[in-house]
Amino acid sequence: MSIARWLNRILEVWRETTEPDGAGGQTSTWVQAGEVRAKVDQPSAADRMLAQQAGSKHTHTIYLADGSDVHRGDELRGDSQTFTVHATLQPSDPRYLRADCELIQRQKGT
Repeated sequence: MSIARWLNRILEVWRETTEPDGAGGQTSTWVQAGEVRAKVDQPSAADRMLAQQAGSKHTHTIYLADGSDVHRGDELRGDSQTFTVHATLQPSDPRYLRADCELIQRQKGT
C-alpha cells in the first residue's frame, strides 16, 4: 500500500556541509539537497513524552515516501516553516520514512 496520496506538501531538504576555509579551519554552509513530498503532523502525547525523556524536542512528525534522502541533522523547509530532523525511522515493512522533527520558529527579520 502506497502512502503517496497522503503526501500533500513539497518540502526542500537542506543539508549542512563543511569546507576548508584556507586557514586550517572549516566553514559551514547549508545547501539544498533536493525536494520531497511530505505529510506534516502533530506528534501524539506519548511521542512527545518519549522525546522529552530522551532530552529531545519533537514538535512535528513528518511522513515521507520510502527511499527519501532525509537524514538526522537535515532541515526540511517549506510554506514559511523550517523543521530540524532529530531522527528518521522506518517501519519493519518499509512503506514510508518517518522523521521526528522540531519546528524552528525564527524571529521576524532574521
